[in-house]
Amino acid sequence: MKFDIEYLNHIKDEIDFLNLKSNTLDRNEFLTDETIKRAFIRSIEIIGEAATKISDPFKSKYPEIEWKKLSATRNRLIHGYFVVDYDIVWDLIINKIPALEKQITFILEKERTLFD
Repeated sequence: MKFDIEYLNHIKDEIDFLNLKSNTLDRNEFLTDETIKRAFIRSIEIIGEAATKISDPFKSKYPEIEWKKLSATRNRLIHGYFVVDYDIVWDLIINKIPALEKQITFILEKERTLFD
């Protein structure tokens, strides 16, 4: 359980980074900035890796999160790095990360209250 919370905190940190940086960019700026594209890919990889490390009982407790998709996205990026579709990455960051942030924040708050 303790490690699950640590992994959730890693996910939240990467989400915060993605939100901070994406809020100052538009799609074209993202697509032309090699440094930020690489940074965003790395954040998504970390999110997926942390999701993979979360225990099955904890994942079962919160089935509303698509844990397998998080891991699968990471795997596609890691193992298919020559063919990254940055339009899909941008769409993921703009349209999927905000919902994931709400879910992760809710879980972290709920788990903290269980131990207060």
